[in-house]
Amino acid sequence: MNKIKLMIKKYREIIMYIFIGGCTTLVNLVTYTAMYKLLDFSINISNITSIVVAIIFAYFTNKIFVFDSKDNTFKTLFSEGIKFISARLFTMLIEVYGVYLLVVINGENEFLGKIKVQVIILVLNYVMSKFIVFKK
Repeated sequence: MNKIKLMIKKYREIIMYIFIGGCTTLVNLVTYTAMYKLLDFSINISNITSIVVAIIFAYFTNKIFVFDSKDNTFKTLFSEGIKFISARLFTMLIEVYGVYLLVVINGENEFLGKIKVQVIILVLNYVMSKFIVFKK
């Protein structure tokens, strides 16, 4: 039992990032599906909106639960916010073009194409958050 507790403590950040990343992905996919399938928005509008909603959700959940960033001064919030948004805009471009390439150009199922791209985005976002945005 102690080994399990030690492993959880050692890998807490990664475990939490995967969990929060899964929640963020769910927010992204639910927003995307609702807009694209239910509200009949275009694939690009649905995709961009779902990414923006997910970015807002991800910033606060990562700051609080994953990287344990306690400094809430304006300077830190502004700095982290700018870095976080910049990193996520970068991966948003990769996501938009990736989904477009897989779904529109290659004719892949829109949900499957979105999930494939999300896996790549999850890894890129962790690396940038860990080493650029919330570095200690």
